[in-house]
Amino acid sequence: MAALILLLALRTYEETGVAHARSYGTLHTAEATITKLTSHTTSGRDGGGQDGGSGDWIVTTKYTIELRVGDETKTVDGVPNDPANNLQEGQRVEAGLWHGRVVEIDGRDVWPGWHPGGWDITLVVLYPLIMGYLIALAMTAAAYLAGLGGRVRWERQHRLGPWGFGFVVGVAAAFVLIVCAAFGNSIAYWPAVPLGAGTAAALVGLRGAFRRARATQVADTSGGSAPAQV
Repeated sequence: MAALILLLALRTYEETGVAHARSYGTLHTAEATITKLTSHTTSGRDGGGQDGGSGDWIVTTKYTIELRVGDETKTVDGVPNDPANNLQEGQRVEAGLWHGRVVEIDGRDVWPGWHPGGWDITLVVLYPLIMGYLIALAMTAAAYLAGLGGRVRWERQHRLGPWGFGFVVGVAAAFVLIVCAAFGNSIAYWPAVPLGAGTAAALVGLRGAFRRARATQVADTSGGSAPAQV
């Protein structure tokens, strides 16, 4: 789990940094030469039948572009047809770099971003698990701090309700982002949004549980009973 969290954090930082640099024009630029241009074509039908697609035959072409930048050779995979249009081997171009990685070629976006391949698809599929785990960690830390000094002792089952509420809020936020992305409105730092919303909701619920536990403890103490163990 620690490895998945670290990988998700690194990918989020990477995509956010690239998007920020492109938006503000702070990419490092360098003269480059295209040394190799390779196309990869796939074909198949667009759904149809129970899938609800059109059933049309679709041909998709993507490119692998190899460039020589100074004394280094850099490779960009999965470049769509439009950004690669009219590029040729031996052509001199201007490469936009982010921490040494090719993001633009002659002003065209060739950075793959979040894509359904490699580790990205793994992170997307496992994101609910990662989010739930991080929300639980945040709640555990908050419950520990609230319990310092013997004010309230928390049992795991009493944190389940707030955690469940936070998880549902996080999943709902992720669903909203998916719908927005379907209409072309996506954000590079999307993993932080459901996680932040879910954690905030869980902590609000935990605060309510803490107040109820304190009220119960005070009532029991006033009635001469032993303090409630919550």
